[in-house]
Amino acid sequence: MEYTFKQHNETELLREHLNLGGENPSGEAIKVTSRYLERGGKPWMSVMGEYHFSRDDRKNWHRELCKMYAGGIRIVASYLFWIHHEEHEGNLRFDGNLDVGAFVREAADAGLEVVLRVGPWAHGECRNGGLPDWMLSKPYKTRTNDPEYLKEVRRWFGAIANEVRGLFYKDGGPIIAVQLENELTNRAEHLAELKKIALETGLVAPLYTVTGWNSKFGARIPVDEVLPVFGAYPDAPWAGGTKELPLSNHYAFYTMRNDTAIGADIMGGDADGWQLPYERYPFATCEIGPGMQSTHHRRVVISPIDAYAMSLVKLGCGNNLVGYYMYHGGTNPVGDVTFNETKATKYPNDYPMLNYDFQTCVSQYGEIRGQYRLLNLLHMFINDFCELLAPMTHDAAEIFADENDTEHVRCCLRSDGKQGFLFVNNHQRHAELPEHKNVVFKALGTELPPVDIKTDAAFILPVNIELGGLRLKYATAQLLCRDGSTFFFAGIPGIRAEFMFEDGEKLEAERVSDTLGSACQAMNSRQPDTGKDEIAGSASVSDVEILEKDGIRIVVIPLYLACFLRKTRKGLVLGEVADVYEENGEIKCACEGSFAYSVWNGKEFEYKTVTRSFTPCSFDFTPCEPAFVINEKFACELKIENPDRKVRWQRINVSSGEGFITVSADDRYDVAQVYVSEPADVSGGDINEDGAKWRLVADNYFDGTGWRIPAALVYGHEAYLVQSELLPDCRLEKQFQR
Repeated sequence: MEYTFKQHNETELLREHLNLGGENPSGEAIKVTSRYLERGGKPWMSVMGEYHFSRDDRKNWHRELCKMYAGGIRIVASYLFWIHHEEHEGNLRFDGNLDVGAFVREAADAGLEVVLRVGPWAHGECRNGGLPDWMLSKPYKTRTNDPEYLKEVRRWFGAIANEVRGLFYKDGGPIIAVQLENELTNRAEHLAELKKIALETGLVAPLYTVTGWNSKFGARIPVDEVLPVFGAYPDAPWAGGTKELPLSNHYAFYTMRNDTAIGADIMGGDADGWQLPYERYPFATCEIGPGMQSTHHRRVVISPIDAYAMSLVKLGCGNNLVGYYMYHGGTNPVGDVTFNETKATKYPNDYPMLNYDFQTCVSQYGEIRGQYRLLNLLHMFINDFCELLAPMTHDAAEIFADENDTEHVRCCLRSDGKQGFLFVNNHQRHAELPEHKNVVFKALGTELPPVDIKTDAAFILPVNIELGGLRLKYATAQLLCRDGSTFFFAGIPGIRAEFMFEDGEKLEAERVSDTLGSACQAMNSRQPDTGKDEIAGSASVSDVEILEKDGIRIVVIPLYLACFLRKTRKGLVLGEVADVYEENGEIKCACEGSFAYSVWNGKEFEYKTVTRSFTPCSFDFTPCEPAFVINEKFACELKIENPDRKVRWQRINVSSGEGFITVSADDRYDVAQVYVSEPADVSGGDINEDGAKWRLVADNYFDGTGWRIPAALVYGHEAYLVQSELLPDCRLEKQFQR
């Protein structure tokens, strides 16, 4: 079947119309036009990932930020949860894991810029949306221009500004943006006042963002004062009830930026007569969900292709700031009330108390997931070709396929009318789309050769672009990145890579790219817990093909290998089924044990190995009677909504602190908690009647998959796994229902 695209219409480009932008000491400026951001006078877009520093141990920050950089992230965003910093009134803390200044400096050292999401109301599934309990007992109304509330906000903003003094873009530092509030849909005057206070207290950045979603009309915002940012999630675990939801429209090429489903559990309806002026702003996102946090009543499992296809679709629709929430999971600090929201705190949903893993790209314990690998294919492309891509706008297909259409191919262009990129998505969460055979695309005066599009395939093809001084009419492979005059492409499963140039010469790869099955296996694989000095993996650099024409090189990498390609500050590195990253000038691997990788030397990949001693722990769970009385603030989680749930105990026996222990997916439960003993003189934990202390270190909602816990969390302690009974009051994904 043949697919064509609607005529390109260039929209008016507005400049200098927003009260945004700023310059650093070297004279480089960040500006905002109506279609894209500019940096140093050139079109610019970037990739942003959320990582909450107060939900991790500071000793991990630098390593995890380096992993984010290797995954193509260039901006790290983080909420500051007021309740974490001032749980008790008058005791405002920025020490230890709350040291925002240290986190920003670590981010800069890892090569990242920073967006501070300062609230005051943040949400992030945090209790009270991050506002301290003591504040809610005050006579003033929060999230308004009540003078007494604004006095507290000024104190909060001023304290943050003091901690990050000298770290803003204007000072030569990494902080390029400040997000004000979150999901405030109908109080533009309050958002304007928050920006005024931010400026007055020293939170001065080129960009001030606010979340723009609400109804289809968008949130009420102070027009021209802030940049509205949007989001999209593959599911809606906050939705009421346990029924199956309609198919998500985020897998079809709709250009509406606003996802009215986000925050539907806490936000109101339409604003009378209001319409957010989208045409004045570039399409920017802060909350594309590469994972999701399950609620008690809806347990979701997000696959790598769920995340990748959705982000690819939004990119095709014009997204010019790719922001993920969350990109790195976390764990709430244990205090008196520093936990996630629950119905007991007057929130519509129950979430785990500590666990904020979000089943996303990087787990709360630093493990790499398939989303990380697959999304990096987009990130490398954006980082290396943003100057070309950012000004391009969306051109719809003549035949538009919505989320319920299984007959037609979902596709679109981003172009300037002469050159562009063809976006194709054949994945729909919770539905199987058919394979499409002999599909012909005609775009920008170019006809591409017939291709077969596999089920769950999603890819981008260049059309008429300039490549190292040559005009590439089309390629049937996905452009990834460049190194000088060498251009790297990922093979698309089932499609032979062809490169047709304007002079009529065609280069062709010898092999058809790997099957989608092998690529998916690579996306989902985890380097196994191997024994000492053993290298895991079966990838082969010999599968890489290098083609040459008139002074340029084209490197074609099978998708299963491209999932492990990383652009580090040391150059291009290809892991041997290993998630490599660069830290302090050294190539490291996210998994323990020995690993192998190859480095691009300008002509080819050079193979290297790293030997690291690693003996994974052995472990078992021994059923036992209750070992102590659990503090009620933790015990209530085990019996959510049903005081009659049965609870079982198992003692955790582990041989060492290396590797992970796994609670099997066959071990079905509702809520699981892990407790460890602490000496009586250690701060934190709950003192039992016998004088012993017990500390909750991890919890989890069963979702049908296994639960991995670092052995180091329990090694050296008396430790117990406590699980409550799974009842039919929650929805599991179909494949896990029984």
